[in-house]
Amino acid sequence: MTRFLLTLPLHLALVGCTLMPAAQAKDALDELQARIIRVSERVTPSVVHIEAAVKLNNRRNLVTGSGLLMDPNGVVVTNEHVVERAEKVSVIVPGRPGRYLAKVVGMDKQTDLAVLKISRREGEKPFPVTPLGDSDRIRVGEWVIAIGNPYGLDGTVSLGIISGKGRDLRTDNLLNDFIQTDAMIDRGSSGGPLINLQGEVLGINSRGQGRGIGFTIPINTAKRVVADLLGEGHIARGYLGVAIQPLDRELATYWDLGEVHGVIINGVLDDSPAAEAGLEIGDILLRFDGHELRAEKDEDIGAFQRLVARTKVGTEVRLDVLREGSRETLKARLGVQPKVVPDEAETHFGFTVQEVTAKLFRLHRLETRDGVLVSFVERGSEAEEAGLGPGDLIQQINQKPVAEIESFRDAMRSLPPDTPFLIQARRGDNVRFVLIVPRTSDKHVDSGSEPNAGGS
Repeated sequence: MTRFLLTLPLHLALVGCTLMPAAQAKDALDELQARIIRVSERVTPSVVHIEAAVKLNNRRNLVTGSGLLMDPNGVVVTNEHVVERAEKVSVIVPGRPGRYLAKVVGMDKQTDLAVLKISRREGEKPFPVTPLGDSDRIRVGEWVIAIGNPYGLDGTVSLGIISGKGRDLRTDNLLNDFIQTDAMIDRGSSGGPLINLQGEVLGINSRGQGRGIGFTIPINTAKRVVADLLGEGHIARGYLGVAIQPLDRELATYWDLGEVHGVIINGVLDDSPAAEAGLEIGDILLRFDGHELRAEKDEDIGAFQRLVARTKVGTEVRLDVLREGSRETLKARLGVQPKVVPDEAETHFGFTVQEVTAKLFRLHRLETRDGVLVSFVERGSEAEEAGLGPGDLIQQINQKPVAEIESFRDAMRSLPPDTPFLIQARRGDNVRFVLIVPRTSDKHVDSGSEPNAGGS
């Protein structure tokens, strides 16, 4: 049975209503409530429940999440982390009996999106779909509704606002460009839609990071990824082959650049399009194919990375650079971005770790790169209950040193089944000891913000 959980921040609505007569204020609130109910009832039939059967490290897990029907013939979009490594994927459609066996058409780790396909049974009507909006036109403060299946509660609806856009989650393996919302995105909600009060989909919910903070993949990104996965089965992204750093005000002042903005080239890969075009370390890239570049801090770099990635492979692009005080124009033909092999490890204890890259070392102001950085902790997991948190630097497991990803994996593989283990982690200037107590081997898991089943 479909349940609706309407979480209305009434204090915000009431503040506005105090500026109008009481009767008019009541009418406004009644209309807002009626609109939320209408939109929720219209959209919920297109939000599906996903079950992914995963077996890793001799543990049987049923990872559950949400998805959105994008096509009357059964195209479903969800999160990559919901179905990654699944041996079998089933889909439950509201109002229709039983489960549909789903085919995984394609997955894209860099956007955390996956496309599934289910087929109608003989005599069935087309699947319900919801209109897609334009995420480029969203505004901070706009009312939104999140729909999903947290903790197996199908058809759960929550209300909030857009808290921010273009968010960079400081995760190296994602093309970071998230919508931030305070609408609830909880365990099992991953893959469900974020919609506006007109009933248009603005994004695909990806991850929650605490009460009142959730992140959503913009629907315009999802449109492109779904089209590419349906057409080619994979994503071909533009590739230039450079490493960059921000041009902050201190460097601009030191070099007497005035109002010049751009990014600094601090690495050029051999045999890359950038090398063939003549880019050099120390160049300041001002424009990429007519687009002005501006990055004054590390979080701004993602915009340039997305710009290159979204440019069609084979396109000849113009590069306006500043080299030793002189402006030059170069041309490069973009190649295909090499397959991303993330330096990360996921565990079935509800946490994910990453290699400490130079970028993460700077962003988290670490004193050492020895260890692995906790990038995500699932709400309600063994890791969260033990007190492990994002940003913790794990340096030992059961008194064995952990220097990088491989030693972390070795330490995890050596753990006896269903036995508590001790993590030594650094958080800021403090060393913490965290005891992880495993649950049973056969698990039913609601997908949170990362895959919570896995060992390597």
